[in-house]
Amino acid sequence: MTDKNKFGLLLLGGGARAAYQVGVLKALAQTLPRKHGLPFPILSGTSAGAINATALSCYASCFHLGVKKLEWVWKNFQTDMVYQSNFKTLYRNLLKNFSPFKDENISVKNESWFDNSPLRELLEHLLDLNRIQFNIDNHYLKAISVTASSYHTGDSVCLYQSGDEIKPWVRAKRRGIHSPIKVEHLMASSAIPMVFPSVELHGEYFGDGSINQLAPLSAPIHLGAQKIFIIGMDQPKNRFFDQNAKAIPPTGGAIVGHLLDTIFSDVLTSDIERMERINQTLNFIRPEYQDMSGLKNIQTLQINPTKSFSEIAAKHYESMPFSIRGLLKILGINANTAHKSSLISYLLFEQNYCRELIQVGFEDGMARIDEIRAFLEID
Repeated sequence: MTDKNKFGLLLLGGGARAAYQVGVLKALAQTLPRKHGLPFPILSGTSAGAINATALSCYASCFHLGVKKLEWVWKNFQTDMVYQSNFKTLYRNLLKNFSPFKDENISVKNESWFDNSPLRELLEHLLDLNRIQFNIDNHYLKAISVTASSYHTGDSVCLYQSGDEIKPWVRAKRRGIHSPIKVEHLMASSAIPMVFPSVELHGEYFGDGSINQLAPLSAPIHLGAQKIFIIGMDQPKNRFFDQNAKAIPPTGGAIVGHLLDTIFSDVLTSDIERMERINQTLNFIRPEYQDMSGLKNIQTLQINPTKSFSEIAAKHYESMPFSIRGLLKILGINANTAHKSSLISYLLFEQNYCRELIQVGFEDGMARIDEIRAFLEID
């Protein structure tokens, strides 16, 4: 009999790009009975991926319903549901937080481009977080973790909710803290530095979990996962620095987009390589010594987008609020150069863009559905 508690789902960050994750999950849900429970009882999420993972944990007894709820939200997204984007509020916020003449008593947590209080209100309205413990007690869910980054220690901190059998841990530059998941955890995990304000938790200020997350696989492994399904965000890099075989300098927007790509995607590749080396080493060690080592063989299946998020976002550039487009122009991003930076693909919380990402995720998921079902040992 298959031990379902060995399966984990890892959802990384990416702002508006996380709509893609919903499409892949929709493809899997479509192949399962309507009342099928969560096929991966261990959920680990970071940033926008943490929000998706937490929503699934609230509906762990019915995977199909959880995905349907997520899809409805993402398909009807507007920027004002995530952060205040009207011209007056945006630029007043920028002047207040970044003016050289500002009040020195302003808290560090307010130093951000955008006010994301609408996101907090949305999460409080949509998520019944009390259901998480109910689902754990009734064995629909084993554990849910949300990763955030401590500005005080530089640690990658996994805030997790589970049964008492999973104990907190401390490793180099990362630790796990048992804590019931609250909206504050999600706000902290998705607080992109400078873009959204930091959040105070457990006596520390936290920002986006993708910062300092050198080992994304650590959280689901500590929670007991042995087979981890990963919905990634990695995609072929645009060679937009080349023009007629000659390198051209990147714009400010292109540089910011490159930094976000590095933060949200690149560390996962190196972590998977490290995991594969450990697996190879374990194959040469006798089983009894493997148990003594504390290491175990971990399997992963990763699915990444087959289409460029940047090119998709560029098509929907004009749907962004006027004030945001004005801010992007300062970074050298306009209608003609939108495809040259991935920055827009992170900030474009508009329904037409999100719907297209969901469709891409659904198509990518269906293209590999047999492989996914086999990995998750679904008959």
